[in-house]
Amino acid sequence: MTPLINGVGTAESEWRAWDAAWPPLELPATSPLVVAPHPDDEVLGAGGLLARLPDVEIVAVTDGEASHPHSTVHRPAALAALRRAETDEALARLGRTAPAIHRLAHPDGAVDEAALTTALRRLLTPGRWCLASWRHDGHPDHEAVGRAAASACAATGAVLVEYPIWTWHWATPDDPRVPWDRCRRLVLTGAERAAKRHALNAFVTQTRPLGPADHDAAILPPHVLARFDRPVEVFFA
Repeated sequence: MTPLINGVGTAESEWRAWDAAWPPLELPATSPLVVAPHPDDEVLGAGGLLARLPDVEIVAVTDGEASHPHSTVHRPAALAALRRAETDEALARLGRTAPAIHRLAHPDGAVDEAALTTALRRLLTPGRWCLASWRHDGHPDHEAVGRAAASACAATGAVLVEYPIWTWHWATPDDPRVPWDRCRRLVLTGAERAAKRHALNAFVTQTRPLGPADHDAAILPPHVLARFDRPVEVFFA
């Protein structure tokens, strides 16, 4: 984690109390490409959208093997295998039983931005949506993915839409570091919200402790998950 991501962060109650009437997100006419830095980011940032759209294509940039680098329970290779399986289960819970997933296996914590840009350029076409983590999200992998997506979209004429993840942790309402003027919101139905919650629960290695040691603590404890159980999803468009 970067220095921005420490402590418990901004409470979800502060975000819920903020009266931010952002315009609605206009849905894409064709299948979007959703780029996830780590297994779970696509659901955290856009799980409701994935539940709504009839077809999506996923790029799994890393396998998330470094989420618990000093785990007393799982070695990195075993954790990577678990996280890949969790992604499959989560997407199935969103109704994506056979999604196209491009697993690029970049090292967790060391995304190759140039190689990722090249890979995304091959998958994007003019006008196609590319959803990716925000370029200034506060996590180095998220930011590298966002920059690569922005470069690939600029080169291909694809449409970049960014989703914040850790921004909700370090930012505060009206924070001048965040481009709130670019925000668009997707109001979720009760069924979409429930499906997203169910999908996030599939990421057992992230939402529950791997074991009793401090190094095996949950990456997404309840106070973090609360930020992604809102009736809306927010995107920068």
